[in-house]
This record gives sequence, structure tokens and C-alpha cells, in this order.
Amino acid sequence: MKAVILAGGEGTRLRPLTLTTPKPVVPVVDRPFLRHQIDLLASAGIREVVFSVAYRPERVEAVFGDGRAFGVRIRYAVEESPLGTGGAVRNALEHLDERTVVLNGDVLTDVDLPGMIARHEAENAQATILLAPVPNPAAYGLVETDASGRVQRFLEKPRPEQITTNNINAGIYVLETRVLELMEAGVNTSIERVFFPALLARGDRVLGPVHRGYWIDIGTPEKYLQVHRDILNRRFRVPLDGVPRADGFVHETADVSPDALLDGHFYVGPRCRVAAGARLGPDAVLVADVQVDAGAYVRDSVLWAGAHAAADCEVVGSLVGPRVRLGRASRLRGAVLGEGSVLSDFSRTL
Repeated sequence: MKAVILAGGEGTRLRPLTLTTPKPVVPVVDRPFLRHQIDLLASAGIREVVFSVAYRPERVEAVFGDGRAFGVRIRYAVEESPLGTGGAVRNALEHLDERTVVLNGDVLTDVDLPGMIARHEAENAQATILLAPVPNPAAYGLVETDASGRVQRFLEKPRPEQITTNNINAGIYVLETRVLELMEAGVNTSIERVFFPALLARGDRVLGPVHRGYWIDIGTPEKYLQVHRDILNRRFRVPLDGVPRADGFVHETADVSPDALLDGHFYVGPRCRVAAGARLGPDAVLVADVQVDAGAYVRDSVLWAGAHAAADCEVVGSLVGPRVRLGRASRLRGAVLGEGSVLSDFSRTL
């Protein structure tokens, strides 16, 4: 059994961060995002993965290589033209075994993947689609199941009177690989709107187990920030690469002054420097090589590698890209700054 991770999207909702960094490798606390999905696959014993890539594939391969550093074997299926979520999986067919796990490349979850695979096999399903309940089902395409968990139909953006469930497609699938031949090679196809309905139409057994644990799509700035809050506050449990300190974690190579003011939860990554009198947290993440000067205040924000928060600046509820310079006494609230941006001294972005 192998896996396909759909990692070809341009991450437009996370721009300008993703103008230079593909969404699959954006940092999530102490590791590139897809490392979390590799760890999920490892829980089911899956060590061979195909990355389906399209946008800046060289940046993804530069981070993950052949996978040996992460304990897996990674191959790359590159889309020369957009193939959609279904066509992208079909494009990886030559690399796959008899059964395939498919992950959307922007979903973080604590699903019991071994249990999902075991149920798929025990019930002789051709496809299993993980479902997740949402509070506002009218904004999504819904998946209706019977009492046994077998999928009955799909409802795209239903009217209020049509809503019979609050379960949506959660972006994780187990497939018998042979069913992929239902899609034509090289053709742009939606796995959600075309492929799965076609399976139902021909009578294939499609299961829809509901996951009521942790699940989030990291594709917007708000959700990306929320993921960091959830990890720091242990709502999504990840062993962070750091030493516990003041209800946070500090990497062993970081230099945090004993006179810095630390308010958990937070993470200070490799080679970061936090000066005396700087304030950090709650819910602050310094990814790597970040400098926070005296009097600076960073809260509920993520600062990517090489960012510099100068003296007396304030960063709240913001995403700061790599090598960004925040000037002295500047104010940044609820903003997203792309790579290499400069905020001048005493300026304000609200």
C-alpha cells in the first residue's frame, strides 16, 4: 500500500506567503507542513509516498528530496498542466500498488488512519471517504450516508431546505487502485464532483466514516494561525523539537535571554535570538533564525525564518514571511507580510 499527497495547489488564499514558498512546505511550528502528513501515514505503516506537485515543484523537492531524511521513500508526479484533484491521483497510477491512501495537501487531522484502512478492507469497499462535521453545512458540499455509513449521495452547496447532514468531505481517502482507471489519463478531473459520484452511479461500495476529532484545512491565514494555537496549546499533539520552558518550547540552539518576558504557550526555533526585555507569547512562534530585540512584543503570530522584529515593535495576530524586517517601534496587527518585506520605523499596519 502506498499513498498520494495532493500537493499541487498554488496556495492562493495564503498569499503573499506562498508566492515564494509552496503551501506543502510552509512551516507549521517546527517542521514543513507535509511532514505532519508523512507522520500520519507512518502511523499506518505507509513508507512509500507519491507527491503530486505542480506549483514550484523544485521547492518541494528541495525540502523533502527522496524522503530518506524523513524515513520514507518519496516519488514525484509532476503535472505539466492542471489535472484537478482526480486527474492528479490518476497521474500517479504507475507508482501505486493495489490499494492507495490519498491525502489533500492542506489538511491536518488526528484521524485513526489504521482504523480507517481496516474498515475499508473489512467491508470490501472500493472507496472510503473520511467525513468531518461542520457547524455551517450550507457553505460546503455535503456527503449523505445511510445508517451503516455507506455513502448515498453528494450535495453541492445545498439550499437550506436540502440540508440533511452536516458532514463534509474531509480530504482523506482509501481507494482500491483499480478504480482510478475510471478516469481518463491526462484529463482534468475533480475527484469530489466527478470521480466519486461516478463510483456511486455504477454501484461501487463507497464508505463515509465520520471523524469527530481534530481536523482543519490550513489554507487561509486565519486557519493557519489557528493550527499554531492548537499545537502550542496541545489541542493537536505534536512532539516539538525543543526544551520546555515557561509553558513553551525553546530549541537547544536558540538564545533566549533570562530577562526576556515569556508567556506560554510559544515556540522558539533553531538559532533564534530573543533579547532581554523582549516579550514573547502567548501563542507566538519563531520558526528559525528569528531575532526579537529589546522591548519588542510578539503575540499570537508566526515569524518565518530570518525575520527581525526591531526594538519596541509590536506584532499581534500576524503572519511574517521569511527575512521580513519590522522597524523600530512599528506596529503590525492582523497582517500578512510576504518574503523580504520591510516595515519602516514607527509605521503601523492594522
